[in-house]
Amino acid sequence: MEYNELTDQEQRVIMGKGTERPFSGEYWDHHEDGTYTCKQCGAPLFPSDAKFNSGTGWPSFDEAIPGAVKTETDADGTRTEIICNQCGAHLGHVFYGEQFTDKNIRHCVNSISLDFESAKDESSPQKAIFAGGCFWGMEYHFNSAEGVLSTRVGYTGGHTDNPTYAEVCGHTTGHIEAIEVIFDPSQTSYETLARLFFEIHDPTQINRQGPDIGEQYKSAVFYLYEEQKRVAESLIGILKEKGYDIATELILASDFWEAEDYHQDYYDKKGSLPYCHIYTQRF
Repeated sequence: MEYNELTDQEQRVIMGKGTERPFSGEYWDHHEDGTYTCKQCGAPLFPSDAKFNSGTGWPSFDEAIPGAVKTETDADGTRTEIICNQCGAHLGHVFYGEQFTDKNIRHCVNSISLDFESAKDESSPQKAIFAGGCFWGMEYHFNSAEGVLSTRVGYTGGHTDNPTYAEVCGHTTGHIEAIEVIFDPSQTSYETLARLFFEIHDPTQINRQGPDIGEQYKSAVFYLYEEQKRVAESLIGILKEKGYDIATELILASDFWEAEDYHQDYYDKKGSLPYCHIYTQRF
């Protein structure tokens, strides 16, 4: 794994498990839609909608992205350390029972351990993750959408690292077949892609899509930012007003595990068309 180069001060906190002074970091009073990521490896850690003002002088979050962090007893034997699950970087400490939010947990994180990816940054590619039945057909349609730079199919939402197709189909991992879409926000928008998502599968079906039946075929939007969640909620509202009984779930994005090579660009390789993902105008 390739890591970002750290300054001496960053190394003191991230590698040496130090602590920055309160009210001195870049993100303690930062408010913008996006995702806070690990300074050392770039892994997504905390969604912006989980951030709150604790008055302590450090960035505070009442939720981490599932699977993004782990905790260990601190060297002092009393506090609980937060560590990046991907690279082991020291992030800060976690505290319980302070009643700051309904979740009653505070991830107290050093700004210097974080980077931030803005949901409104149109100068760099952005990511979207959707699940709508067999990922072969989903990828076929997204590959031809304007502004889409790349796609890959995989598994997400479960509890097993590096799941295989057989394990997912065996319903032992909790994962769902999904597609990760990288797009150019200067050429398209998340809303445009989300509209396409709702029109290339049947969002009223529960744990199935056409002849494909099982929990891995669930309809879901895995949102990375609060803004993506708001867009999806708005589109679901429009569809419900039109009389659709929408089964699509909105789930905070977590680890995305790339599927086996033979699943990637399946229909392009096969030279055929999807059997259960037919475009249907709904908006």
